[in-house]
Order: sequence, then C-alpha cells, then structure tokens
Amino acid sequence: MIQRVVLVLALWLASVAVFAQPATITIDRAEAVRSDWNADAAPADGWVPVTLMDQWQTRWPGHDGVVWYRLRWQQADAHVPTGLLVDYTCLSAAVYLNGSLIARDASLVEPLSRSWHTPRYFLLDAPLLRQGENTLLVRVSGLAAYQPGFGTVSVGEPAQVEAMFRQGKRIRHDLQLFDTAIGAVLAALFGLFWLLRRQDTTYGWYALNGLFGLIYGYNFIATSPWPFSTTDGWQAFTGAAYVAVAATYAIFLLRYADRRWPRLERALLAIASLVFVLALAMPQTMGPHRNVYIVPMMAFHYFVSVAFVVFAARSGRRDQQVLALCIALPLLTALYDAAVYLGVVRGTGFIGSFTSPVMVLGMGFVLAHRFVGAMKRVEGFNTELQREVAAATDELSTTLSRQHALELSHSRAGERLKLVRDLHDGFGGTLVGAIARLEQAPESTSRADVVALLKEMREDLRLVIDSTAQEQADLAALIASLRHRAGRLLEAADIDAHWQLQDIDGVELGSARSLDLLRLLQEALTNVFKHSRAQRVNVRVARIGERMQLQVRDDGRGLTGAGDSTRSIEGGGAGFASMHLRAQRLGGVLQVASTADGTDLRLDFPLAA
Repeated sequence: MIQRVVLVLALWLASVAVFAQPATITIDRAEAVRSDWNADAAPADGWVPVTLMDQWQTRWPGHDGVVWYRLRWQQADAHVPTGLLVDYTCLSAAVYLNGSLIARDASLVEPLSRSWHTPRYFLLDAPLLRQGENTLLVRVSGLAAYQPGFGTVSVGEPAQVEAMFRQGKRIRHDLQLFDTAIGAVLAALFGLFWLLRRQDTTYGWYALNGLFGLIYGYNFIATSPWPFSTTDGWQAFTGAAYVAVAATYAIFLLRYADRRWPRLERALLAIASLVFVLALAMPQTMGPHRNVYIVPMMAFHYFVSVAFVVFAARSGRRDQQVLALCIALPLLTALYDAAVYLGVVRGTGFIGSFTSPVMVLGMGFVLAHRFVGAMKRVEGFNTELQREVAAATDELSTTLSRQHALELSHSRAGERLKLVRDLHDGFGGTLVGAIARLEQAPESTSRADVVALLKEMREDLRLVIDSTAQEQADLAALIASLRHRAGRLLEAADIDAHWQLQDIDGVELGSARSLDLLRLLQEALTNVFKHSRAQRVNVRVARIGERMQLQVRDDGRGLTGAGDSTRSIEGGGAGFASMHLRAQRLGGVLQVASTADGTDLRLDFPLAA
C-alpha cells in the first residue's frame, strides 16, 4: 500500500515538473518603425505591424538606415531561466530587453558589421526578465540594396532554444566555413597538380575557380567589410568575385570536355576583369546595382552546368558523367539560393553548402580517375618502351655481330697487307741484294758463300718474326742488326755508309712501331742501293727530348720528279707508299727533298705512341 502511494506521488511530481517548464514559442508577429542612422531610441509613433521574417525594402523601398522591431511575450515566472533566440538580423543590430541593452554589434553605421549569417542566443533571468509582459526591442541597420530585415524570435526552455541556435549556426555559419575550407583545400590541391603538370590546364582553371570561390565564399562568414571602408565596396568586390567564379567555372568545364573555344574564353576573362576594375573604381555604383551583372552571370552559370550535364550524359565517359552528377545536385540547391538572393523566397540563409561533400567526392573521383588514366598510359608507355628496347637490343646485337665480323675481316686483311709490306720492305730488300750479289759473284762462288747469303736472308726474316713476337725490344739492338745487313748490301754496290746513332740506348718503341721504323729505314737504304747510284750515304738516328729523328742522305742522282716530295712518294711505287703509311703510324710526316746532288729523307715523330 505504501509503495503504491509513493509511486503515485512520484508520478504526480514528475508531471508537475514537466508542465511547470515554460513551453518554447516562436514569435512571428512584430511592430516595425524606421528611423535615421543616428537614432539612439525608437520613435514613439509610426509603428506598423509586420510578419516575420521581414525584409523592409518591400515596404520602404530605397530606405537606407535603421528599422526598429518591437516584440512582446508573456512570462509566467521571471525567476525561471529562459532561452531567447533572435534568428536573423541583417546587416547589423543591437538588442534591448525591457529597456536594457543585452547585445550590440561593433558598428551600427557605415562600415556596418556583418552578423546576418549567425543567429543570436541569450540566456535570460531576473532582473532582466520580468513577470508578465516582456518587451524585446531590436535596432537593425541596413541598406535597401542588400535585403535588410529581421527574422523570427524564439523564447522558451533554454536547452531547446539553445539546440535551435546551434542548429541554425551550424547550417548558416559552420557549414559555410566548412565549405570554404573544402574549397581552399581543393583549390590548393589542383593548383599543385597544375604547377607540377603545366600542360594540363584543366587543373589550373579549377584552381583559379576555387581561388575566386574562396573570395566569394568569405562573404558568408565575414564579420566586417574590411578591407573596404563601406558596405558598397565589399558587395561590389564580392559580386565581381562571383562573376570571376562563373567565368573560370565555364572555362574549366570546357577544358574538361576537351573543348577549346578561345573567343568565348577571352570574352569571359575580359568581362570578369572589367567588372573587377569597375568594382574597385566605382563601388558606390557597382555595389547597389550588383544584380545588373550578377544575375546574367548567374543565369550563364546555370546554363553552362546544364549544358555540361547533357554533354556528359551523351559522351559515355565515366569521369565526365560522375562530375555531371556532382554538378546536378548542387544545381538544384543553387536555384533555391538564387531565389533567396533575389527575394523571391524569404529565407535566412543559403543551403548550397550542404552539397559541398558531394562536390568533394566528385572532384576526388575525377582526380583519381585522371590519375589512374595517367598511370595506365604510363604503364602502356613502359610496356611499349620495353618492347622497343628489346627490339632495338636485338637489332643492336645483330649489328654488333655484323660489325665484329667486318672488323675481323678488316683486321685479317690489314695483317696480310702488313705482312706483305714487311716482306717487301725487309725480306724483299734482302732478296734483291742477294740476287745482285749472286749476279756479280764469279761463277766459282763457293758453297759457303751461298750458304752465308741464305743465312742473311734468314736473319732478315727472323727480324720480322722477332719484332712482331716481342712486345718490347731495344731499338739500338734492332738497328745494329739492320746496320750489319744493310752495310753488306751497300758495300756490294760500292756505297760507303756512315751511321750516327745518338742517345737511343734503352729506347723501346714497342714491337709494331719498332718494326715500322726499321722497315722504313730498310726501304730507304734499299732505294739508295737500287736507284741512287750514290757513292756515300749518311744515316742518322737520334733521340731529341721526347722525339725521335731519322735522316737518310745520299749523294746520288736524286729522284724523278725532284722538288715535289708528295708526288714523288705517291708516284714512287709500293715502296714509297709503304714508307709514307709507316711514317703516319709512327705519328710523323715523311719529308723527301731530292735534287741532282742527291736525296734527303727525314722523319720526326714522338716517342710516345
């Protein structure tokens, strides 16, 4: 029995507590009166009833200044905390409760503070709050060109009213701030992509569109018209930013659709630039008359969006279709915002910021799609490059094999030619001398003499073998052997040979260069023996610093064509041609001076190869 009584008593107390709480009411009826900028108090008469939300330019066209709004409500208990929500004041305001100032914007005259995008919340209690009738007086400062007005007022339970305040602030201010932040991130991201890839101008135009979008979007969160000194200057600049947004947006969609319309692009940029210049030069005109240039660009903005949606639906490209879908939804909200802006719909804020996450997803997909497409092209390029490299490698391998075979063939031919020249210059000269000696020898030449002659020929052949087989050989020793054989040859022709060897001990030219020098010297002495009819020949081999000098001079009859050594060498048969080539291989130039008094052959070449 006692438990039932306690339960009933608890339920009764709970119901009393619930019904004792003040109900939240929304006041949409008020009185309004206009006054000038410097009015410190509301006029005593001239009040007219209005319905909230109120925009006074429809009642008092052209009125720039102050409008006072007066609202009343009944308060059952002044000691119960009560929440007060002033939903909308445009542009700036001061709020009075029962004659006491409870809120005031920083500037109620030009340049006006900008508090239209944020509701106001107050927690009221005694002594500001009165038992019975309470009067709320709101001073609103505004300009007729920018839709000044006053919204509804809610009074009631603090938690409920504060929740309404937070929701309104989140929609009208926080989402706009979030939308501006998203625009900044996307603009920076696409701007970075454009800086890294200048040839893809689509990224650059979107980044520029995002930059102007930031300037325009700041209008929904700014609390003052700074850096401009008047509201007209701020509104003119904001309107010019919107024109630039529409122009760059159209160019971005054209580029994304792979279209290039230079005349239209130049015209759009010229219009945007002109509006910016006029906005800065004539803010008092461009601000109040902003609809003259904003409304046509707004219509163009919507037209371009619809045209791109239709184009994307027909194109078949998935990325364009996704972007078109992301444009279509914001386009619907933009129509509502346009109606609010033009005053067709009486609203306290714009809802375009609700679609910013959709645009983020869309642009993220577009960016990812273009990146994946670029990666696929890179992968395809790499695959094609690998195929081309493989084909080029095979072709190069075949070419190198063919070149190697040609080089082997040339090397063998060169070796054969060298061997022929060596035999001609060395063994051939010895053979000529042997034949001459045998022809001049008496018929009773002994067998020993013939054998000795054959041994000389063997020694000359051995010179070819030794100089080729040995990498390093002392030049003095090689010349000594040649001097012995050449001396016997010249002696058979009654030619007196005088040798001068200067500082050549220890000189090593290498097998190939040594053989070239010996063969050149041997061919020169053979020519003296065969053609000169000389009585004396002087041979000089000297080392002068890091160079070698060779001179062979005889007192014979000279060469045919004397005076022109080049022609003499070229026309002197295989011997002179061989001597010339050997001189080139040694790094020198063979010089031959021939007169009726004899022939002078000179060669100067470096020791180093």
